[in-house]
Amino acid sequence: MENLDATIPNLITHTINVLFSNLFSSIDNSLYSILDDLVFVSTDIIDHPHLGDIIGNNISGIILVANSLVIAFLIYYSITYLLSHFTFSQVQNPYQFIFRLLLCVIFINFSYSICYALIFSTSTLSLAIRSIGENLFDTEIGFSSIIQNVNTVIFLEHNAFNIFSIDGLLKGFISIGLLNLLLSYALRYVIILVFILISPFAFLSLILTDSSWIFKSWLKIFLFLLMLQVFVSLILLVCFSISATSSDMFSRLIYIGSIYALMKANNYLRDFMIGLGTDISMGVNSIKSMFAGGHI
Repeated sequence: MENLDATIPNLITHTINVLFSNLFSSIDNSLYSILDDLVFVSTDIIDHPHLGDIIGNNISGIILVANSLVIAFLIYYSITYLLSHFTFSQVQNPYQFIFRLLLCVIFINFSYSICYALIFSTSTLSLAIRSIGENLFDTEIGFSSIIQNVNTVIFLEHNAFNIFSIDGLLKGFISIGLLNLLLSYALRYVIILVFILISPFAFLSLILTDSSWIFKSWLKIFLFLLMLQVFVSLILLVCFSISATSSDMFSRLIYIGSIYALMKANNYLRDFMIGLGTDISMGVNSIKSMFAGGHI
């Protein structure tokens, strides 16, 4: 009876360890190669196979709708300008409006080329950062490579996996966290596709000063989504520069910290860009106030 009581807990523990070991191995082998494709967006996204009909074949149709709405903006401005003579409200100068309208029509018809150029710039920058790491550390800089390093440092393959050990808990934290990261970057990939698709309407909003905030919001979010892969490339570069060993707990924790930074990169970059935007706005307003209040 005593042997049976001792065997049951061991059997349960062994079963749990086998289940988690198989789960983490399945995640490592099947998902992290996809994560590299999701994070490091290239110009191929414009020819995405699942949305090729929308972005490829029907691009002229979307631009045609945006060009048709230009006429609606023109009618709206004409009515507003005529009413301003009776209401004495402030409206755009006609010459300024015509200039903005012509400029925006050009941007609308080349909106996807502009998106292509922005994606190409951020993709090239992130690729250059990772190429520097590949030359320095003689290994591919990406999530597929970093998970191999994690398994080497935290979970040694020749030892039995134990979820109830420090190594097991750290491995579980990293696998679940990176799985969450996979879902987050899949969402980012879809949002980038949506923002590319609506880019003609974002440029359309620049025609009127009252609607130009739509373009500013579109551009800020779109650049944030693209710049995220540059920030992730820098974090990966730091990750591969850390020399962690399975016997040094301090270096292992620093290595885990760099993995956690990858999970929080989205929040860090968003806070940085919001703060940067606020500082720039305050600086521009200060300069305007200085010149407006000064007497030359």
